[in-house]
Amino acid sequence: MEDEVERRQIQQILELDDEELQIEEVESLLESSDDDRDATGVVSPDHFTFNTHLASLHSYLGEVDDTRHRSAFWDGGAVLNLPLFYLEGVVLFPEATLPLRVIEPNFVAAVNRAMTQVDAPYTMGVVRGYRDSNDGPLRLAKVGTTAEIRQYRPVEDGSINVVTRGQQRFCLRRCWIDAEGAPFGEIQIIEEDIPFRTPRGAYAKLVPLNNLRGQQILSLNALSHGGRNDENDSEANSEESFENELTQTERRIHQSAIGACYDSDRTDESTSSADDNKLSESDSQSGSPCDTDSTFLGSSPSGHKKQVRNSDLGIGTKSVARKVAEPRSHLSSTLSRAFAPVWVYRMYDSFCLAQKAADMWKQIVGTPSMDGFVKKPDLLSFYIASKIPISDPTRQELLEIDGVSYRLRREIELLERLDRVRCKICKTVIARRSDMLVMSTDGPMGAYVNSYGYVHEVMTFRKAKGLVTSGRPHEEYSWFPGYAWTIINCASCDVQMGWLFTATNEKLKPKSFWGIRSSQVKDEMR
Repeated sequence: MEDEVERRQIQQILELDDEELQIEEVESLLESSDDDRDATGVVSPDHFTFNTHLASLHSYLGEVDDTRHRSAFWDGGAVLNLPLFYLEGVVLFPEATLPLRVIEPNFVAAVNRAMTQVDAPYTMGVVRGYRDSNDGPLRLAKVGTTAEIRQYRPVEDGSINVVTRGQQRFCLRRCWIDAEGAPFGEIQIIEEDIPFRTPRGAYAKLVPLNNLRGQQILSLNALSHGGRNDENDSEANSEESFENELTQTERRIHQSAIGACYDSDRTDESTSSADDNKLSESDSQSGSPCDTDSTFLGSSPSGHKKQVRNSDLGIGTKSVARKVAEPRSHLSSTLSRAFAPVWVYRMYDSFCLAQKAADMWKQIVGTPSMDGFVKKPDLLSFYIASKIPISDPTRQELLEIDGVSYRLRREIELLERLDRVRCKICKTVIARRSDMLVMSTDGPMGAYVNSYGYVHEVMTFRKAKGLVTSGRPHEEYSWFPGYAWTIINCASCDVQMGWLFTATNEKLKPKSFWGIRSSQVKDEMR
């Protein structure tokens, strides 16, 4: 009975020659898909029967052998020569999975070299390839990711099926073709920064500017009553207790900041009031220690264009503190805990940013608890970057950002502003971010390879519009077991946008969903 129904459906699809009828067919599938959603537009767990673990196994590649090898991580700055694998429209992030069906002889040679090389066994470099125009030369991005070969199986036709996993970012210094025709590159491992955590109590004793005069009077009264020694002892004990709670890295950052502040205190005490104007003028040009010590405020990407300065954050300069804080005997120790108020620290605290990004991501895709990722902001920043529904140039931008805090801030900005997904060619709206659907344990976006060796990064949506089907459904080589795939094109410009996946079993839900190629979308900010 099911075979007869399927035969009739295929016959009907073959008879669809008119584009209007194709659009009607797509719209009818959308209506059936709506039955699987609850009032909020989210697929109800009661109506979701697909096992998302199946997609992440990439079973369509057939049997592959586990290499049972785990590459060691290289220190930042290490220079290596690795076989290169460049892919158009694909950006690999650390911890992301990349399946490959290697057919071209030069890439087959590259994989074989990676399997046998001594210095970096089972490892190759993956970089994004792109063209400035449709007929322009292929260019390679300057930043890529090392990929560890975890599963491997040669095929009788000479091709190789491989499953890799991203490891470390690198800068591509130069590339060449070796004697066997394999592309090679000289790479330098990028040293990742340590996620910044605000030291507990770092800003606990900040005094509001409008209370500085009152604090000064209290300090003078305390001195006149002989209370200075007691206060100093209390401050010393508090400072010692505070530093004992810090990690070694946090203690080093805190002490460097305190030292910078004390240096400015000694300078102020040795400077006459007649020189205050000159110092104030100099400070307004050069900035305070906070301006140049970006490590204290957060992760500091070397040479990154988004350097943070106090003038941008509205933080006062040293000259203001000098004028209002005399005498500084007690007030200097009160103010030395921090240069900025609490909200500034939270803007660059990697763990605060990770919590915010995780909450936003969970709200969008409805994933389970992400507490494990929140405790590792660096991994979370790469995870979101590899799954967010954006174009591959924007994903490459995220890969090139140095600094966990800066990457998370950019991702939060994208999650707040990114809404509609448009066709790259004609700018037609085809989907919304809120319609993302998780069909794999890897998330709502993942990399898949077809039988011809082309790798596609695919976003999955429960609903889309402005698309028409082309051809008949195919069950062979389906990335999602139990679903047949049909090519879909943009109804306006006829460019291929991806695939419509329809369930072949009545009990399988959702009944249908959409796979959109990230290389064919344009980011739309609201």
